[in-house]
Amino acid sequence: GAAAPDKYQSYMRGIMRATAESHGKIETTVDGEKVQRWRRDPLIAEAMVDERVVVPGFADSTQILTLTASQAMELGYCEGTAESLHELIVNQLGISNYRLETYNPTFYDQVKGFLTSGVVQALLIMLIIGGIYFELQSPGMGFPTAVAITAAILYFAPLYLTGYAQNWEVLIFVLGLIFIVFELFVFPGFGIPGITGVVLIFSSLVLALLGNIRFSLDGVLPIQLFRAVMIVLGGMGLGVTLIIYLTSKIGKPGMLNKAALHADEEGFVSVPMEPLQLVGKTAVAATNLRPSGKILLEGAYYDAISLKGFIEKGEEVVVKRYENFQLYVMRKES
Repeated sequence: GAAAPDKYQSYMRGIMRATAESHGKIETTVDGEKVQRWRRDPLIAEAMVDERVVVPGFADSTQILTLTASQAMELGYCEGTAESLHELIVNQLGISNYRLETYNPTFYDQVKGFLTSGVVQALLIMLIIGGIYFELQSPGMGFPTAVAITAAILYFAPLYLTGYAQNWEVLIFVLGLIFIVFELFVFPGFGIPGITGVVLIFSSLVLALLGNIRFSLDGVLPIQLFRAVMIVLGGMGLGVTLIIYLTSKIGKPGMLNKAALHADEEGFVSVPMEPLQLVGKTAVAATNLRPSGKILLEGAYYDAISLKGFIEKGEEVVVKRYENFQLYVMRKES
């Protein structure tokens, strides 16, 4: 490929030169006089990234300097060579009595490492988001809650045991869930509790990956923060994708058909095949809608969700729309 612009080459030359100079100088005797020279010659370091720097006998002006082990020793860029680790320890380090200990990860370490990988963490977040959504859509279903709780434990536990996640980070995650429940069942349509809950959950998932102390980000590198945010955003994106996919599949022929309720119950009918015919019609709340419940329309009961606020039993409502096998209603204006 083409050579990088001189601006970038100049930067690399400066880095290489500074690295060589960081080794300091040594004192040698030349013609009976003591002089100081660089332990690592900066010009040789520059020649490793710039073919214009000539090192006589090693590289001309047409090639980047590349050194063998013996050449590196000759130019002072290598302290020595060893054929084995034993030779290095004995000859170079001067240690004759030593014991080598090899670290072998335990099963616990392997599981912890697996659960703290970025891909697995994103998948766990996907299950948390998906489980919370489907449980709130069908309270009491149980299975989505079990999935979400299990995924949350597998997400936070390894981070907590390794010292990354702290008690308060887990607490704000739970607090975020409470705010979302309040938004759906106590203050539907209000907005602020739901937004607060989403922000708290997002913050807890990100902060648990950083290992920060309390609310301070001191010592956290920008690349670490970027990685944590990308993992959480990726997991949430996968969660939304999972929700859309499963919502479109439940109730249709196939394995997921078992997740839909097919049992008959006396006094109730399913939504007709032409649900748009119900839109705009007036019904009566057969139960309290907080925000979900039952409505009575033309002698038949239907599941419905209030679009705005709670609706008490006996109040008149108007069907506003039909989505995903669900009627959405609003209180009839007097």
